[in-house]
Formats: sequence, C-alpha cells, structure tokens
Amino acid sequence: GFGIVWGLLIFNLDRFIVSTIRKRDSFKSEFLQASPRIILAIIIAIVISKPLEIKIFEKEINTVLLKEKNAMALNNKKEVANYFKSDVEKNKAETDNLKTEIAKKEKEVNTLYETYIAEAEGTKGTMKLGKGPVFKEKIAKHNLASTELDSIRKINLAKIAINDKKAITLQADLDKKVSETQPIIEGFDGLMARINALNKLPIIPSLFIMLLFLAIETSPIIAKLLSPKGEYDYKLEDLETALKATLTQDKYQRNLLVKTSASMHDKVYEDIAQDKKLYDLQRQKATELLELQAHNFVEKQKKTI
Repeated sequence: GFGIVWGLLIFNLDRFIVSTIRKRDSFKSEFLQASPRIILAIIIAIVISKPLEIKIFEKEINTVLLKEKNAMALNNKKEVANYFKSDVEKNKAETDNLKTEIAKKEKEVNTLYETYIAEAEGTKGTMKLGKGPVFKEKIAKHNLASTELDSIRKINLAKIAINDKKAITLQADLDKKVSETQPIIEGFDGLMARINALNKLPIIPSLFIMLLFLAIETSPIIAKLLSPKGEYDYKLEDLETALKATLTQDKYQRNLLVKTSASMHDKVYEDIAQDKKLYDLQRQKATELLELQAHNFVEKQKKTI
C-alpha cells in the first residue's frame, strides 16, 4: 500500500517537474530554469535509493549490526564494571586484609609452637631436655597467641562472611545493571543504525544503485532539455504571449481610465469654483452661521453674570 502511494507521489512529482519546464531560445536559459528541478531530482534519487539499498543489503547490514551490538555489549559490561569497580575492590581489599591478619597470627602461633617444642626437646634455646622455666614461659606465650588467634579468627571470619555477602550483592547489582541496559543494545536496529551500517559496507554497489535511480530521475528533465521545440511548446508560447498581451492592454486601459476620470473631476470642480451664484449662497450660509454663534456666545455670557 505504502509503496503504491510512494510511487504515485514520485510519478506525479516528476510529471510536474517536466511539465513546468519551458522551452527557450537559449539552452543556457533552459538549463538555469531546470537546475532547481535537477537538484530536486538528485535529492529524490538519493531518498529513494537508500531504502532499496537497505533492503538489498539486509543480510550484510545485519552482520555489521551484530558486530556493533557485540562490541556495545562488551563496552557496556566494562562501563558497568568500572562503575562498581571501586566498591568491589574496596570490599576485596578489606577481605584480603582480614585473611592476611589471620594468616599472620597463625604463622606467629606456629612459630611459638615450634619454639617451645624445640625447647622441650633441647634442640634450641637453653639446649636442655625437659620442661623447665623457659619452656613454661614459651608455652605460655604460645597459648596466649593461640587465644588471640581464636579471637581474631572469629571476628575476622564474621567480617569476611559479611564482605562475601556484600560481594555477592555487588555482583548481583552489576549483573542487573547489565541486563537492564541489554534491551537498549538489542534495540539498536533503527533506520539510522542501518544507514550507518550501510555506509560501512563497500561503497561501489551502493553507488551504482544510487546512480541508477539518479539516471531514472533526471532522464525526463535531460530529455526535455535536449529535445527541440514541439507543437505543444509553440501552442503554449502562443497562449502565454496572448495572455500577456491581454493583461498588458487591460492594465493600460485601467491606468488611462483613472487619468481621464481624474482630469474630468478636476475640470468639474474648477467650473464649480467659478460659479458666482453658488459663491453667494455659500457666503450667505456662512454669515448666518457666524451670527448664530455670536448670539449663543452672548446668551452664555449673560447667564454667568
């Protein structure tokens, strides 16, 4: 339906463009007259060719769009990851510090254990076999460190568990953000996106299609310019000159009528101005009016006294 309407629109527009070009005695004049129509034909050719190119190269365009969507999806994930990066890294750093603290304390406890065992065996320290005062001192240090280790492990493991939950929450938020923006990327399939994708394809096929439509659109105008004057052109010129002559004559007659009428009115009023009887009548009326005004003025003055 739309294709038929579009075709009829273009057909009538082309018909109007060609029919309004007048044949002149000079090719230069004809070309200047047709130049706006040629530009319009070029615009129409480009407008028509683009949708057809998009349809013809649909598979290739879909491939380009798929690559762009994948690239956009990866960039989107990177941007979202960067958005949560500081929180994730901070949480991970806290967890690593807690684990490091536990490991450090465990190492200290193990070292103290080896120390008091070596003291008991007489291989290090006082080099005396048995559980003497030094042994008791070292085992006391070990027991104290072991108690501290248990306390640190309990506290830090609780914090690590909280951080692990926080990490899961952050990851869930990250995935949610990615999933929310994914439909926007999937919807990157509009007309402008397809035109941009078409421009990324080799230009030669698209250029030939556009040139084909350009030739189709401009051929009627070019044929009109190259063709000699025909019967229609002569008849049209005859009608135009006849109409122009009639309009010129009517305008001249109207101007002449205005001038004649003005001249007649001037002469009539000049004759009236020289009429003695009419002058005397006008003078009498003016005198009566002045007398009446003077009488009214006197009456008003009397009332104020």
